[in-house]
Amino acid sequence: MKRLFAQIMKFGMVGVVCFGIDYVIGYSVMKIIVKLGGESVFEFASMAGSALGFTVSVIINYILSFKFVFERKEELDRRKEFVAFIILSVIGLGLNQLIIWICVGPVYGNIAFLRELLNYDLAYTGAKVIATAIVMVYNFVTRKIFLEKKS
Repeated sequence: MKRLFAQIMKFGMVGVVCFGIDYVIGYSVMKIIVKLGGESVFEFASMAGSALGFTVSVIINYILSFKFVFERKEELDRRKEFVAFIILSVIGLGLNQLIIWICVGPVYGNIAFLRELLNYDLAYTGAKVIATAIVMVYNFVTRKIFLEKKS
């Protein structure tokens, strides 16, 4: 139990670093697209920024996860390991995108109270935090099941 707790803490630290990378890239891309196209493209801008930030952070997450968090399966070829990591991450990206779309599209886009309360920057940030929390749990569980050496 102590080992699992330590592993979760390390995973959390790697997650914070990768979230920072993901958020900075995603937010910057979203802002650039909105600046060029106006607030009417906010939903598209959120999705595009989020996808690019997520993609860059996945590569960094792969490196850090196997350096600090998970013990590699000795018998698993590194290319196969990376492909499995990417497949699990793409599923996570789909989950991430779905949650962000729901938050900035149907929820934020259709609830006037939220649009009055939050500007699109805060709406994107809130959506990203919610998506990240959910995808983080998914990532830990699936990587532990499919990629980590069984002790």
